[in-house]
Amino acid sequence: MRTIDLNCDLGENPLHIKSGLDEQIMDIVTSVNVACGGHAGDEDTMLATVRAAHRRGLAIGAHPSYPDRTNFGRQELQMAADELVDAILAQLLALSRVVRSCGAVLHHVKPHGALYNVAARDPEIAEAVAAACARFGQDVILVGLAGSPMLEVCRAAGFRVVGEGFVDRRYEADGTLRPRHLEGALLTPAEVEIQALRLAEREEVVTQGGQVIPVSAQTLCLHGDGPLALEVATAVRRALTSVGVAVRPF
Repeated sequence: MRTIDLNCDLGENPLHIKSGLDEQIMDIVTSVNVACGGHAGDEDTMLATVRAAHRRGLAIGAHPSYPDRTNFGRQELQMAADELVDAILAQLLALSRVVRSCGAVLHHVKPHGALYNVAARDPEIAEAVAAACARFGQDVILVGLAGSPMLEVCRAAGFRVVGEGFVDRRYEADGTLRPRHLEGALLTPAEVEIQALRLAEREEVVTQGGQVIPVSAQTLCLHGDGPLALEVATAVRRALTSVGVAVRPF
């Protein structure tokens, strides 16, 4: 039986936490990536998110970003390597303190937004991510775009790595994600179901230009900050279950 992890970026919107939306999504996914202060999140949101995830037995990961709350971490910042390492490490330490206070374990690290996308193509930024995790000193798994140089850089640094596919984002022919500001970058709920099944069953996606490219992923991401996040999560989990794909933490 094919098994795959279903992860979601959470703890990014206090209203979603207060309304219970984040917890409803947690009942569907198998791992969470918790915003830890760079683009969103503070001690209160981290505590609420980690507690809820730990109660459900989900794999808990850190979701560090460029220190840029103004742009939600979706804009590349020009930072010296040591400054970037320090910024990532500070976020890991902040979340780790919360995780320990809840009796949980920090399982993985997945960069957010621009940091994720730049690290996927720029080995120097990927090295900064790996360096921050090395200084963090805990045994964590690094999550990055499936097939990207980031995974090779982090593997060479001694980390276990997991390749990620995106169910709600359009791909370009080179295997990168289509930038959000371009037409077609965000998939409709119906398209999400189709892409989730392609990724899980065939390890492939159809690009913006109609090409079929391979994407071998051990975890599938859906985003928790959109207005249809719960609808999309429900549809993806239902689709995967319908074809016998077991959803479990990586």
